Amino acid sequence: MIGKVTYHRAADKPQRAPAKRPSVALDDVSKRIIELLQHDGRKSYASMALEVGLSEAAVRQRVQRLLDADVMQIVAVTDPLQVGFQRQAMVGVRVGGDVAPVAAALSAMTEVSYAVTTAGSFDLLVEVVCEDDDHLLELVTQRIRSLKNVTATETFVYLKLNKQLYNWGTR
Repeated sequence: MIGKVTYHRAADKPQRAPAKRPSVALDDVSKRIIELLQHDGRKSYASMALEVGLSEAAVRQRVQRLLDADVMQIVAVTDPLQVGFQRQAMVGVRVGGDVAPVAAALSAMTEVSYAVTTAGSFDLLVEVVCEDDDHLLELVTQRIRSLKNVTATETFVYLKLNKQLYNWGTR
């Protein structure tokens, strides 16, 4: 969804350990299927089959392998403003001690749409989507800062989303 503020709750999808993922070879056909679905996630297997030169059943199998391997997800991306979320922010988190339990706790929070372990002045960066400023304040001060080993946070409130795409990784 280009040019719109978008939001996807990554926490809504069960996470799997990377070691258990089946490997999938990304040949040109698989990459093209991904591109077609990135453009239109509701595109039919039959129309993709015509475009990539495979049978409908073969395309269905490839899509399922890509989904099973977590190479891609097919999701509805919403505009947070239109579903009642008025505040987005990136929160930098500093941790004294083991980062993994803090990352897991943050990832379990429904407001967190994106969480990464980083190198630099923050140990973790989390993108959050909240109903309003009061919700953001409660989340940061009561729930994030209260996590064991969290030593500091810094919140970067989004004023305007200039670009957000979901179409990388096929070229």
